[in-house]
Amino acid sequence: MSQDQSLREHLLYLLGGGGAHVDFESVVKDFPVEKVNQKIEHLPYTAWAVLEHMRIAQWDILEFSRSAEYVSPKWPEGYWPSKDVVPDAAAWKKSVERFRADLKEMEALVADPKTNLFAPIPHGDGQTILREALLVADHNAYHLGVLVTMKRILEAGDKT
Repeated sequence: MSQDQSLREHLLYLLGGGGAHVDFESVVKDFPVEKVNQKIEHLPYTAWAVLEHMRIAQWDILEFSRSAEYVSPKWPEGYWPSKDVVPDAAAWKKSVERFRADLKEMEALVADPKTNLFAPIPHGDGQTILREALLVADHNAYHLGVLVTMKRILEAGDKT
């Protein structure tokens, strides 16, 4: 196997939650959807807000990686859902599905042997697809850890 193919496989493993990371499907498969809007003491966001933030950030990185015409949302407010939105189970499901779809697109970009992982993105300021894929994996891993903790707290509330 070539070094290029080996690197792509390692990146895909990381993007999928491999290694020391929890994978997205394990976190969302039995998340208590009825509690995604529940506030947790000392946290400024709900589980749905974290999921939606993950989705928005991943989508932003993907679109930046693919298109010179893409314009990123304003930081930081454009990367979090409006506090006025109170989503229901359907909104959670839609966010999960969109996250999955965008992750598959990022994985496809990394897997494509025509994608030069090391070439600077022409419309960027030094970013490469390698760097953006690592950013997606890192950001997702961080916030999946947050969701795991939130899930435990929300479920523990049922037992008190």
